[in-house]
Amino acid sequence: MKIAFIGAGSIGFTRGLLTDILSVPEFRGIEVAFTDINEHNLSMVTQLCQRDIEANGLSIQIQATLDRREAFRDADYVICCVRIGMLEAFTLDVEIPLKYGVDQCVGDTLCAGGIMYAQRDIAAMADFCKDIREVAKPGCLLLNYSNPNAMVTWFCNKYGGVPTVGLCHGVQGGHELIAKALGYETKDIDIICAGINHMTWYTSIKHNGVELKDKLLAALEADPEIAKTEKVRIDMMKRFGYFSTESNGHLSEYVPWYRKRTGEIRKWIDLGVWINGETGGYLRVCKEGRNWFETDFPNWMKEPPKVYDYNKRSREHGGYIIESLETGRLYRGHFNVVNNGCIANLPDDAVVEVPGYVDTHGINIPRLGDLPLGCAACCLSNITVQRLAVEAAVHADINLLRQAMMMDPLVGAVCSTDEIWQMVDEMLIAQEQWLPQYKEEIQRAKARWAKAEQEGTLIPPIITEGAARLHEKTVEEMARDKAAARKNAGEADKAQERPAAK
Repeated sequence: MKIAFIGAGSIGFTRGLLTDILSVPEFRGIEVAFTDINEHNLSMVTQLCQRDIEANGLSIQIQATLDRREAFRDADYVICCVRIGMLEAFTLDVEIPLKYGVDQCVGDTLCAGGIMYAQRDIAAMADFCKDIREVAKPGCLLLNYSNPNAMVTWFCNKYGGVPTVGLCHGVQGGHELIAKALGYETKDIDIICAGINHMTWYTSIKHNGVELKDKLLAALEADPEIAKTEKVRIDMMKRFGYFSTESNGHLSEYVPWYRKRTGEIRKWIDLGVWINGETGGYLRVCKEGRNWFETDFPNWMKEPPKVYDYNKRSREHGGYIIESLETGRLYRGHFNVVNNGCIANLPDDAVVEVPGYVDTHGINIPRLGDLPLGCAACCLSNITVQRLAVEAAVHADINLLRQAMMMDPLVGAVCSTDEIWQMVDEMLIAQEQWLPQYKEEIQRAKARWAKAEQEGTLIPPIITEGAARLHEKTVEEMARDKAAARKNAGEADKAQERPAAK
């Protein structure tokens, strides 16, 4: 069996997932390939992972290559962890919309940042899928961790010709929060969660077979820490009756009510940790993590290697899915798949996040029926944007791209149509190097921009700083708490542990 990682220079995902996979006894002799376009990052992560392999007594030699076709050749599974444009493009996803009043915490799933991220990723995924079809083993499964997860997974299944499952840790994180609020261990609370990625709803919460979802709101409000850090999720539960997977900061971007007025944003968020709603918070911690990893890499090589322990794997789904498909050991998780009637009141072609069971017969998705009507309506507002954004990326259609921005709940709440038109032009021009499909449209956008500059008709910036911006730490500042800096750099989920509120 061969597993290939693309975007393998992502330290958090690559090293953690490989540890999970190689902790399975049957996988101690598999082939592993890493590929990335950044040779430096690829080299660092490969060195760390190879040292882990050797310390655990395995004879696997990682095939590290800049040639993705060689990495994909004869692969049974491809794990995708790419961020097209890396932190340079991510910065533009956050900073340009901010000039138009669109204040994002994350900007990688929906909203202006997520829509543009999809344009870049889909352009690259078309090439990845072509290579997988041509050189990987027939039926090779693509496990996608890249955001915007639903849009990338939608493209790969509809247009890429590669069976693809999207994976995320949002459901697991919410599960843990619910158990904490109710006073139980996570393993003792059984959940059913359904919706779309980053907007999935806990429709059942049971302990020993007893339904507890009607007790959750009171429990959340009674916990001082949760009540202060999860105001958006709690308010959404009051309005719609169900708790949603994603964090305060994430969810605040996917609806029109909490981030549309600069003066009110601080009412809904907390700055104890970025995921509670900090302006550009995820961008900040990603920059800090990358800077620290590069600076501190020699010390990482001196630390004890990872221990491959079957009973101490992470909560990421990828390793468990591969284990179940190959060994038949049953695994239940929540996966992003094409709906095909699973949620009856969401479109069949949309990508939904729902419970699934994995064994040697495949990834098996039950039929769940209808979502509660209000929850479905929230999902539909996001699915409309996703559909427009996917089709825009595939066909390089600037009008569909503009319409995706117009229909986005937060962008539409903040911006006029003229502002949206100008913002799309500005983002296309700034991200030209990652958007080959838009070559002709970008030239037209440049002409429009130059004409507006000459005529003095460009719309001036509305906001440049953000309502809740925190200082990006320097390497010297991070060095004051090396353990925290190293943890941030090495985690796939950079909000798994949430410090006290502020």
